[in-house]
Amino acid sequence: MDATAVDIGKLLLAAAVGGAIGFEREAHGQAAGFRTYLIVGVASCLMMLLSLHIEELYRALSVDKSVVRLDPGRIASYAIASMGFLGAGAIIKGKGSVRGLTTAAGLWSATGIGLAIGAGYIVTAIATTAIILVSLYLAHPVKALSHRRIYTVLMVKALTTEGLLSRIKDLLANYPDLSLQFVNYHRDIAANTVTYRIRLHQSDESLNHCSEVVRQLSALPSIQEIAWEESDVP
Repeated sequence: MDATAVDIGKLLLAAAVGGAIGFEREAHGQAAGFRTYLIVGVASCLMMLLSLHIEELYRALSVDKSVVRLDPGRIASYAIASMGFLGAGAIIKGKGSVRGLTTAAGLWSATGIGLAIGAGYIVTAIATTAIILVSLYLAHPVKALSHRRIYTVLMVKALTTEGLLSRIKDLLANYPDLSLQFVNYHRDIAANTVTYRIRLHQSDESLNHCSEVVRQLSALPSIQEIAWEESDVP
C-alpha cells in the first residue's frame, strides 16, 4: 500500500478515537469535547508521522557529508509536554473542588494515542481507547455508589436575638450528616443585626436536606437573610 495512503488512514483513525473520547466528555457538559479531542488526536498523529519521516529524509546522510543529528522521538516528547498547557486550560478550580481533571487527563491521553497511531502501534492505541472509554462510561454509575464529603458555609443574618445561635445548632443537630466545624460571628451595631457564617462538613446526600433546613431556619424569629454556599477545602 502507498505510504501516503497509510498515513492518511492513521490520521483518520486518530480522528475517530479522539472524537469518541471527546464525545463522552461533551455529553457530560465539558467545554473540551468532540472537536477538541478530534483535533488533538489528529494533530498528535501528524507530529509523530512528521517525526518519523524527518528521520527518513536525512537517513542517507553520513557523518562525512553532514553534521545533522536527528531523534525521531523529539517532536513526540515535546507534543506530550506542550499538552500540559491545553490541559491546564480545561481545569477549573472552585472553592471546594477542582473540576476538569478528567478532561485534562483525556486530552493528554488522546495525545499519546495519536502518537501511538502515528508510530504504527494501531492495536495498542485502539485497546487504550477502549479501556479509556469503558472507564469513562462506567465512572458515573460507580461514582454514584460512593458518598463524598463536602464543605459548605451556611450564612444566617438576623436582628439581634438572644439564643439564636443555640437554636440554629439545635436545628442542625437533627441532621446527623451535617457536622458543624466552625462559627464566624459578625455584628452590625448601626443596623442592630448579627450574621453567623457556619462552616459545615456534610455528605453529598445531605444536600437533599438543604431546602428543609432553610425552611426551618426561615421560621425562626427575626431572620432577615439565609445563604448556603460552597466552601474552601481546609
